[in-house]
Order: sequence, then structure tokens, then C-alpha cells
Amino acid sequence: MAHQSLYRKYRSQTFDDLIGQDHVVRTLQNAIASGRIGHAYLFTGPRGTGKTSTARLLAKALCATDGPTPTPSDDDPVCQAIAEGNFVDVVEMDAASESGVDDIREQIVEVAEYRPMIARYKVFIIDEVHDLSTKAFDAILKT
Repeated sequence: MAHQSLYRKYRSQTFDDLIGQDHVVRTLQNAIASGRIGHAYLFTGPRGTGKTSTARLLAKALCATDGPTPTPSDDDPVCQAIAEGNFVDVVEMDAASESGVDDIREQIVEVAEYRPMIARYKVFIIDEVHDLSTKAFDAILKT
């Protein structure tokens, strides 16, 4: 059996699983249901409040086979691939360990030039974005 961190093993897999974030879930689901999806979302808050989990759930909702949908299904192969971290149209990077401008160019800027391959949307999740260098921030802003 492969080692898996507890926070990954027990990460929320549906919007209903998010604890203490009802207002965020309601806002995102209403935006999806009404077709008023923003081009970018910034999730902030203390450690352990579900920022990355919420971003992944939003990615599932936007990229689901029948999406965008406010209630993505765990049975959907696209949602399963996103949960496993290997869906081509969802790019997740950890800026705490990859904070340089070359990392951003390779993982974000060059990939953003292309349309989504499978899903309707291409989603970029940049965890710990505050750790990026100034040049890396500039590269993102120019994208």
C-alpha cells in the first residue's frame, strides 16, 4: 500500500464535505448555477481552513464531464482524475517549493497559452502563492 498523507487521504471530496465553509460553498455553487463564473478566485485564510480543498472542488465543478455543475459527482472519471491529481486541464503547483520565475513560466505561462484538452475550463491552482518571487508574480500578471 502506497504512503498517503492524512490531509490528502481525508481531504474533502465534495462541497458537502467542507466543514465551516457554507458561505463559500453557497457563493461558488450559485456562481456556477447562474453561469457567472469568475476568471480567477483567491482563497485566503488561516492554515487548515480548506483553501486548497475548495480550489480542487471548484476545479471538479468546472471541469466535470457534465460541467460546469454545482454538484460534481465522485463517479465522474474527470472528477476522479482531479482528485488523484492527474487531470490534464487542472494544473496544481506548490509555490512554497517552486517559487522561481522559471517554475512559473514552465508550469503556468507556457501551459496557459493552450486551450483545455478535455474540459471546458483550464484551472490553475497555485498553493502558497505568497511564497512566489517578485519576478514570478510579474510573469503571472503578464499571462
